[in-house]
Amino acid sequence: MAMQRRRLGRVDYATTFDAMRAFTEARTPGTPDELWLCEHPPVFTQGLAGKAEHVLDAGDIPVVSSNRGGQVTYHGPGQVVAYPLIDLQALGIFVKEYVFRLEQAVIKTLEGYGVTGHRVAGAPGIYVNLGDPFGHGALPGPPDPRDPWRGIGKIAALGIKVSRHCSYHGLALNVAMDLSPYERINPCGYAGLRTVDLSTIGVHVDPERAAADLGDRLESYLSP
Repeated sequence: MAMQRRRLGRVDYATTFDAMRAFTEARTPGTPDELWLCEHPPVFTQGLAGKAEHVLDAGDIPVVSSNRGGQVTYHGPGQVVAYPLIDLQALGIFVKEYVFRLEQAVIKTLEGYGVTGHRVAGAPGIYVNLGDPFGHGALPGPPDPRDPWRGIGKIAALGIKVSRHCSYHGLALNVAMDLSPYERINPCGYAGLRTVDLSTIGVHVDPERAAADLGDRLESYLSP
């Protein structure tokens, strides 16, 4: 069965969370996988492992608890959020492979803009070398224990939930957004981690175009 792609536009986070959880709970072995692409109004979301101390100053931005993995992150306009609703058992993969494919879809999307995306062991998501985001060298290292994130910027966050072998939640790619809310949190629980978007590193692409490109990559990696 072909994956169904849905473009939701700008939608409330909590409402979308409830909808994808309900979809996952109601699906049967014959339910086609879906890919939801959207954008959220400004919101901080806390994962299951989220610690209150990583929200430094929420201010007027709401904080919503979620059942995804991980710590606190931010969603806002100019960011592409992708929610793949996938039957992993039917696809024949386990969670580790699923996470690899999500990250690979982001890496390949960035590659299409000339940007080199990187993984960091133990820290899900995709990162760029701030000193040379278009180069093919490794990330700066070894890390300085006093500033382990020096020279590294996070451009895509990942947090998932798997229930009865079916996934929901997903990933967020920063395209052209107001990054200042990230200064109010320790992104993904990491103090000192800088968050960037494509426009920060000199790539100017419309978020709608980026959503289509990311959607294409996700479909290619998550289809039988």
